[in-house]
Formats: sequence, C-alpha cells, structure tokens
Amino acid sequence: MRLLSVLLAAAVLPAAMCAAQDRAKPIPAPAYSQWKRGLPADPGYFPIAVWLQSPAKAAAYKAAGVNLYVALWQGPTAGQLAQLKAVGMPVIVGQTAKSLAFIDEPTLVGWMHGDEPDNAQEVTDPVTGKKGYGPCIPPPKIVEDYKRIKAADPSRPVMLNLGQGVANDGWVGRGSGAKLDDYRTYVQGSDITSFDVYPVADNLKPTNDNLWYVSKGLDRLAQWTGGSKIVWNCIECTRIGGSTKATPNQVRAETWLALIHGSRGIIYFCHQFKPKFDEHALLDDPNMLRSVTATNKQIQEMAPVLNSPTWLGSAIVAPSGGEPTIDVMVKRYKSAAYVFAVNTHPTPVKASITLGGLRDKATVEFMDEDKKLTASGDRFEAEFQPYEVHIFRVR
Repeated sequence: MRLLSVLLAAAVLPAAMCAAQDRAKPIPAPAYSQWKRGLPADPGYFPIAVWLQSPAKAAAYKAAGVNLYVALWQGPTAGQLAQLKAVGMPVIVGQTAKSLAFIDEPTLVGWMHGDEPDNAQEVTDPVTGKKGYGPCIPPPKIVEDYKRIKAADPSRPVMLNLGQGVANDGWVGRGSGAKLDDYRTYVQGSDITSFDVYPVADNLKPTNDNLWYVSKGLDRLAQWTGGSKIVWNCIECTRIGGSTKATPNQVRAETWLALIHGSRGIIYFCHQFKPKFDEHALLDDPNMLRSVTATNKQIQEMAPVLNSPTWLGSAIVAPSGGEPTIDVMVKRYKSAAYVFAVNTHPTPVKASITLGGLRDKATVEFMDEDKKLTASGDRFEAEFQPYEVHIFRVR
C-alpha cells in the first residue's frame, strides 16, 4: 500500500481565499451554444451516448442515464427519428443526401464523419473481387469533408471519431504509410473530436494495469487540438470480441478517468461480437448495467460542476514511493472545491490530501457515498480500493 500526498494549490478554493496564490489556470467549459441546432447549451446537460444502437432500445438506454445516440444503422429514416423523438433522445448521424432531407428535424443535433478514418479501410480488388484492407483515409480528405459538411449545415457541430491509434502506439491497424503526426491534421476536420480505445476488451498490455490508455489518448487530443475542440471518447462495457471483459469497477474508473483528462462527452460501446453477436450487450448484463446506470446518474447530477472550468495545475500528486496511481481533477463551483480522484491501478492506496489555505475543521463530503470527514488543519485522508473513484466536496 502506497502513501500518496495530493497537494492542491489555493486556486481550488473559493476566490476570496486564494487571491494571493491563484496561479492555476482554468480550462473553459465546452460551449455548445455556438450551434443553433446542436446539443443543449444548458450547463446542467452532459452528453452520455451509446454507439450505433437500435432506436427501439432508446427508452431502455434513457432509463440507464443515456441522453444521446451516435450513429444509426442504415439511417436515419423517418421511422428511426420518430422512435427517438418519442422518448426525447437526440442523435448525431452521418451527413448524406438522405440525412439532409431531415435537416429541420430537432432530434438531429449533429453530423459525423465515417467511423475511424485513421484505420486501414476495407477495399475490394476490382479483378478478383476479394476484400482486403488499404491505407487509412488521408487526413486532408477529412478536412475537405468537414468543410463540405459545414457548408451544407453550419447550425450543427461535426463529430469525428478516431481509432485506438490515438493512444496505442503498438496498434498495427492503421495501414501502410500512416504516421502519428497525421492526427494533427485529422483533428482540424471536426468540432467534436472523439476516439475509442478499449484497454481490457482489446487485451492491451499490460493486461492488469492498462487504463492509462484512456488518459493518454485524451491528453494527446488536447495537445493536437490546442484546446480548440471539444473532446469526447468511447468507453468499453462488454467483452466486444475479445477474451477479456472489463469489470464494472474498471468501466467506472475508465469513465471518470476520461472526465478527469478532459473528456466532455462519453460514448458507450455496447456491442458484443463474440462468442455470439449481441448489439445491446450492455442491456443484457444486469451487473454492468446497474453500475453504468449509477455512474451516469452521478455524471448528470454533477453536470453543472463538470461543465465549469477545470483548474489546470491546481493538483499535484506526489507519491512517497513508486509510480503515482491516483489521477485528479479540480473544479471550483459556487462556494466549494470539488476534487475528482481515481485509483487507476489494481492495488489499494491510502492518500493524504492537502488543500492550501483550507480552514481547520472544514467539512469534506464524499459525494459517491454517505460519508463526511472533518479536516485536520489543511488536510484529510482517504483510502482507495482498486479502481475506486472518489469525489470530494470541500467547504
């Protein structure tokens, strides 16, 4: 068990307490208000989506805390949109002549490129008819398509979802000629940039300590976009097609780790391809569904806080030995400081958390459980089980 000391600068505290030491720089919250027909600009809204699911399941997903669909199989059709509209489920779809026919439909809140253009694309040999894989879609083509989509409808955002090559340098599925620097151009072709990596289901190495792929990818997207784009990501919640499957605790940890590293929208990948196909495998897994529903409920409850500026540089993790295992994010909302913390490893950790300028005997609430502590001086302690998430409200 490691002892970690998390030192939080005075900038995380209410403004009246930190004027002299306010060195941390806030990251602005996403601004959906720039699109007239896009996602809700309400600060109480946080996008929680599912990928390529049947509209017939929209009510079940809404009950699980999902508030957005991304992609429709062979759609959109009038019937699909009617089903989604009936349960108040907005959707993002590809822009085609077919979908532009629904340009005045309020259920449609965004456009998207084809999925994972950074991966090798399927091609058919014109002579033999055999299918194979060619190179990825050239990044300038994505930028060109983005301009075309925006010209047809500037009232909605354009989303681009990239593959695991964003985070996994060992991924060989991008095809010949692909290079990491391509992503700097890819991200110019979107308003919302997303990516998918599934550290457990894809059996990425090391298999018992690999959630960092999520944070690595999001950190890279933030760097490549220069903070000018809204960033989302996809989260695993089934075995997909692999031999391994993330536990509910790992999925919860991945989700909050994503939020801590700047994701402003979560997309759950709910399919299972092996050992048998199940489009809505999440809905058929009671334990996972219960956990995901609880996480979604908490995200929605915390939406005003999550949509407030993040205080970059206001948290420092200083372990007494070994590698740090806790990732943190700090928000300052109204009269309180919020500290979001995730243990990213499969080992328990005890943390001593110090807040600069914290008054003695301040109240520390555990937002994820019915528990309160009283700070001693400027610090308090908390224990983290493997992959455990804690959200603290300090005031």
